[in-house]
Amino acid sequence: MTGAALMGMVPPGIRSAAWAAGSDAPEKKEVRIGFIPLTDCSSVVMAAVNKFDEKYGIKIIASKEASWAAVRDKLVNGELDAAHVLYGLVYGVHLGIGGPKKDMAVLMSLNNNGQAVTLSNQLKDKGAINGPSLAKLIAKKEREYTFAQTFPTGTHAMWLYYWLAAQGIDPFKDVKNIVVPPPQMVANMRVGNMDGFCVGEPWNNRAIIDKIGFTAATTQDIWTDHPEKVLGTTADWVAKNPNTARAMTAAVLDAGRWIDASLANRRFTAETVAQKAYINTDMDVILERMLGRYSNGLGKTWDDKNHMKFFNDGAVNFPYLSDGMWFLTQHRRWGLLKSDPDYLAVAKQINRIDVYKQAAAAAKVALPKSDMRSSKLIDGVLWDGKDPKKYAASFKIHA
Repeated sequence: MTGAALMGMVPPGIRSAAWAAGSDAPEKKEVRIGFIPLTDCSSVVMAAVNKFDEKYGIKIIASKEASWAAVRDKLVNGELDAAHVLYGLVYGVHLGIGGPKKDMAVLMSLNNNGQAVTLSNQLKDKGAINGPSLAKLIAKKEREYTFAQTFPTGTHAMWLYYWLAAQGIDPFKDVKNIVVPPPQMVANMRVGNMDGFCVGEPWNNRAIIDKIGFTAATTQDIWTDHPEKVLGTTADWVAKNPNTARAMTAAVLDAGRWIDASLANRRFTAETVAQKAYINTDMDVILERMLGRYSNGLGKTWDDKNHMKFFNDGAVNFPYLSDGMWFLTQHRRWGLLKSDPDYLAVAKQINRIDVYKQAAAAAKVALPKSDMRSSKLIDGVLWDGKDPKKYAASFKIHA
């Protein structure tokens, strides 16, 4: 009988323990995973809280960080083993844009959807309540309008720029751009430091509840089931700790599957991550949008089927090469990259599909048929990763 067939007869609990024995034992028993206070850190937190990590022979220490720049620096210098991190930040570091250059690794995607563009109530008072009315107001050039994102190469910067440009607003020429850490967005808008921002939840919903802003667009409106945060680390770390990388990825996969499994699990997750040690805000502010119950702060409410997903039968978590390449096309579009990289080669270096497949086997998660996927974005343009150079050069508004 083959080893695989024998393993098939072993109960799942014992089978996963086999990973932690002999040569498959994790090289590091404790892994320090950085996170920023955002709803999409939930699968990292719940992997530790619900002890999914123990099943794979490791202990996850979730480490709260102050900013994405701090996460970047601690990953690069080894203070963190891995992190809940912006997809585009990992790619930026690998290519030496947005900070020091170091070979990086994406082990899995943590979530799809669940970010938003918030505009201030002052803009609403001037009649700007959506993209077209905002474009009209900015075109009047009454004053300089300021928009905040969370990191120059990160996801929120790219959603904000893409959305503004889709309205005919040049994010660099027509408005001013600043960087603000996610938990500080609401306070900065309250004192008038910016007119709009793009950030992850719960800070968009917090702005509505605090009556300082409203949701002009959700990121799932920009790109349904878009890639967002990833479990990121350095290439060196994966080379030294391949078994730990697999164990950590499998534990977070289990946590994402558990969160998505029921409304009760989502509620318990919201209660947990609302605590001071994690996001430090009211549970209800997190839970509403986590359950897809949206209100935009202008009187509209809806159930959003494309709310934040952590698993979706594994479709969320696979590190698609095309997802990583998309961020590179936007870095090129906005002049962060001065020339076209070898898009596919870079994505293959960073996105560790090999590690993911091992972790998915350990956690019994189905794999997609292809390493690429295709999507139509808000402007009707199809992205499928087939001709990234042409796609990057195709936009009317660019740097």
